Amino acid sequence: MLYVAPLLFSLLAASPRHVQEPVVGAANPERLFTSRDRRLNANKQVVLHIVRDLLEAGHWSDAPKYLSNRYLQHNPMVASGLAPVMAFFSGRPERPIPKPGEWKTKVVSVVAEDDLVVVATVRELPRPSGAGSYTTTWFDMWRIRDGKADEHWDGAELPRISR
Repeated sequence: MLYVAPLLFSLLAASPRHVQEPVVGAANPERLFTSRDRRLNANKQVVLHIVRDLLEAGHWSDAPKYLSNRYLQHNPMVASGLAPVMAFFSGRPERPIPKPGEWKTKVVSVVAEDDLVVVATVRELPRPSGAGSYTTTWFDMWRIRDGKADEHWDGAELPRISR
């Protein structure tokens, strides 16, 4: 019995509701979409326009500037191809392109290597207990070919069906 109290205390102290540091985005996300390397900078700039102009501001009529016609999509809820992606996002409101400090999307980091660009963003989710929310990190990755995004990955899952 002497060991139960310290064990119980350590388990409670390590409980997830007590240990998480919030995930925070950059104050000026556009600075993250640059590189000294010309090729990596060009790739990051394509993804900047996808994240800011398309996803953030909803300017999907500009998608052909940044996405290839074949645009392979690894998100299970969106079909591959430029036209299906544009159709999926059509109908969402178009907003002005945000200034660097005014993005709703909170970007944590942008990493480019070869033809891939990975963007980590803040994701806020409700706690399973229903009491409040927590932050975690979402990742998107694009393959850039010939100056356009040609392939995309993210962590999306199909919605679970309640039984």
